[in-house]
Amino acid sequence: MKHVKALADKVFNIKDEGEFQNLALEIFHFQSKNNRLYKLFLDSLHLNAEKIDKIEDIPFIPIEFYKRHKIVSTQREVEQIFTSSGTSGSRQSLHYVQDIDLYTRSFLKSFSIFYGEITNYVILALLPSYLERTGSSLIYMVDELIKKSKQAESGFHLDDHQKMIEIVNSEKLKNKKILLMGVSFALLDLIEKQTISHPNLIVMETGGMKGRRKELIREELHKILSIGFGVEKIHSEYGMTELLSQAYSTGGGIFNTPPWMKVLIRDTNDPFAYLDSGRSGGINVIDLANIYSCSFIMTQDLGRMIAGQGFEVLGRFDTSDIRGCNLLIE
Repeated sequence: MKHVKALADKVFNIKDEGEFQNLALEIFHFQSKNNRLYKLFLDSLHLNAEKIDKIEDIPFIPIEFYKRHKIVSTQREVEQIFTSSGTSGSRQSLHYVQDIDLYTRSFLKSFSIFYGEITNYVILALLPSYLERTGSSLIYMVDELIKKSKQAESGFHLDDHQKMIEIVNSEKLKNKKILLMGVSFALLDLIEKQTISHPNLIVMETGGMKGRRKELIREELHKILSIGFGVEKIHSEYGMTELLSQAYSTGGGIFNTPPWMKVLIRDTNDPFAYLDSGRSGGINVIDLANIYSCSFIMTQDLGRMIAGQGFEVLGRFDTSDIRGCNLLIE
């Protein structure tokens, strides 16, 4: 257990790509031996984990595994279980978190990297679809951000749009930074009520329509939101139940990761081949904060790297489109 804690402490002190590569390999070798499911997955691929010495050769587990298996890398007691929203009739992903402090450290440090000191912000959350269920990792994160902001006006809002509008437009907060985090359909509902104007407002969309509205392409959605909120650009957060880290876009749909997180774009026809910048494929995520579960996740998201900038999320594809990755799902 001391070894795991020592690895965890290294995660948030990565200074360069070399340190990331070394720690990723160290965590991979640890998980390949101690994560029962991951070990079975590697065995099914007939791979010798000890011979893997570069991250491009590390196998990533299909994200669907979180719907059918308990994925843990130690015998430590589970402190929190995060669940995905799922759709009607579908299984939920379950992330068994054995060290909730690791998640808190991850999102607080990541926020400070991209946005600075949390106490400089009033945090307003418009996340009705998440508040209406239990087990949301996003709600856990935002609730902690609200507390850490130490601003009386920070808080969650469900359906009281008028109150939120009054807060944003109040004379009292005109010189304060406001971060409004909301699911897309709720943000659209809000700007249909009244025009909002604030000189230091940041609007961050955290997800899609959740079946409440017709889905829009990102460019169209962001254009509508930019006009409605009177801001030049819309920020976005890229995270999921199965990860303990988030990537952020500060505009234009281009996401960047904190130093302990990395995105690779795989060929959708060959899960072990990676694509150069500009070519679209499946998103693989290395999240070193996932040391107690699995740090190497093959998502169902489609994306592409933008040379020298970050990555874009282009959409999703069905499980049937993921070739050669269905081992152990059943």
